[in-house]
Amino acid sequence: MSIASARQPKGDLLRLSHLFVRTLREDPADAEVASHRLLVRAGYIRRAAPGIYTWLPLGLRVLAKVERIVREEMDAIGAQEVHFPALLPREPYEQSGRWTEYGPNLFRLQDRKEADYLLAPTHEEMFTLLVKDLYSSYKDLPLSLYQIQTKYRDEARPRAGLIRGREFIMKDSYSFDVDDAGLDASYAKHRAAYQRIFDRMGFEYVIVSAHAGAMGGSRSEEFLAKSAIGEDTYVECRECGYAANVEAARTPVPAAVPFDDAPAAHVEETPGTPTIDTLVDHLNERFGRDDRPWTAADTLKNVLFRLTFPDGTTEAIAIGVPGDREVDVKRMEAAFYPAEFAPFGDEDFAARPALAKGYIGPGALGEENESKIRYLVDPRVVDGTRWVTGADRPGRHVVDLVAGRDFTADGTIEVAEVRPGDPCPNGDGVLTTARGIEMGHVFQLGRKFADALDLKVLDVNGKAVTVTMGSYGIGVTRAVAAIAEDNHDEKGLAWPAHVAPAHVHVVATGKGSEVFEAAERIAAGLVDAGVEVIYDDRPKVSPGVKFADAELLGVPLLVVVGRGLADGVVEVRPRAGQAEQVPVADAVDVAVARVDELLG
Repeated sequence: MSIASARQPKGDLLRLSHLFVRTLREDPADAEVASHRLLVRAGYIRRAAPGIYTWLPLGLRVLAKVERIVREEMDAIGAQEVHFPALLPREPYEQSGRWTEYGPNLFRLQDRKEADYLLAPTHEEMFTLLVKDLYSSYKDLPLSLYQIQTKYRDEARPRAGLIRGREFIMKDSYSFDVDDAGLDASYAKHRAAYQRIFDRMGFEYVIVSAHAGAMGGSRSEEFLAKSAIGEDTYVECRECGYAANVEAARTPVPAAVPFDDAPAAHVEETPGTPTIDTLVDHLNERFGRDDRPWTAADTLKNVLFRLTFPDGTTEAIAIGVPGDREVDVKRMEAAFYPAEFAPFGDEDFAARPALAKGYIGPGALGEENESKIRYLVDPRVVDGTRWVTGADRPGRHVVDLVAGRDFTADGTIEVAEVRPGDPCPNGDGVLTTARGIEMGHVFQLGRKFADALDLKVLDVNGKAVTVTMGSYGIGVTRAVAAIAEDNHDEKGLAWPAHVAPAHVHVVATGKGSEVFEAAERIAAGLVDAGVEVIYDDRPKVSPGVKFADAELLGVPLLVVVGRGLADGVVEVRPRAGQAEQVPVADAVDVAVARVDELLG
């Protein structure tokens, strides 16, 4: 975007003496992260309820600028804006299955006639039905529609202010194409638009492969704002550029190992070894190896879970992972969505007396065995690998149990924890881990919702074909928090110019009328030049309080009219930078030039 379009023909002026804002010197008691603390202290937002916030005038200005960036880039790829209600009927979500799948995260309510409604967490069904209602031919496609709309999710643990709330604003867009080649093109356009959007917002981000989760579909990528307080862990390989959310990280699958000369499996007495650590100690004490000590990686840990599906049905499942790895909760959630899971408890073991708690092995597991418990293993458990694992009797383990010879699983699953230093799945280098805030997610939905809601068009041959869709989301309110997380210091916020509530903060310090008159002229000149100005015109507020407020509010350029006025100069300085003394007559021109530099 050009500098000319970033500044308007005429700016606007916000006078602190009249602005609806109250800054705080103390952090709010419930604030966990910097963005939450500072947005509340600076008077941008106020808490209304857990995970629900009121936006004040300065906060709305930042939010509007974030929305403007999103709209400009979406419009630039030919997407058209629509707006759906947030209150929606049950029926479309029944058709897609998500009335049940969303479980307790969905806000459900009834009207006076006891008809079921929901507060929308997302709008795939409504977009699909709208296009079905209006379009019927391949000539109508490709089509991309988007909205910026409030969403609702009944988060069990809302946290971190705007980062994980119950009510939030989201940009969601959807592409509609006749075939997969069209979907690929629409996906590429949206992906490129997202890069431009996040580049303009002014925070560091990374694009990672992601798990499709509730959305389904094939290709899926997340845009993560790099942040130590992020809820998402991702891995990347600096050698080849591979990057993935930990939920979607791939494990390199070892080659199968010949086992013709492997010794026969043998059961050994291992009393008092219900944990991996006690087992490894016992192995090294009683069954020492000549080549190296036993380690946890030589053991196969079989962990049992109870899955509970949204319709109330349950399933027992066993997962085998190398003993030096834990099962990752996030990866489990992604793998078994929409089911919830919990480790086996005493009542589960009591209902299955054949299972020896602490000594469970593959012999008691599998859908073809008596237990009928589905048994999935880590991809590292390939044919020919040899393991020490439970012998299904208390105080006993089996040694030299060979995968593919002595046991087979019902399938594989990627739920073991991923660690720094793990090999990259592309074969080059090793993985590092970091944390991020999910800012955007792009999916190739395919035909999931079009099938569920019967969205078809006639193709060039007059044959009805199911439309293929893409889904693309951006957390708009979350973006405000992510920008604040990446742009602050110990004194307060430090907004990038494109999203700041104003370009210049003019501060009048002193008691004489000449100071306020000069500050008024400079503020008016800036407004005439198309600059947005906050003017601290409060007459009985000390310079220390004014400077503290200016640093807390975080406007990118500060103009101070004070003691230097007697020498014919004012101070112009960036929010966090070196000040320059400027002749009063040149103050407007210098400040406008600095604003253009910041916007450029």
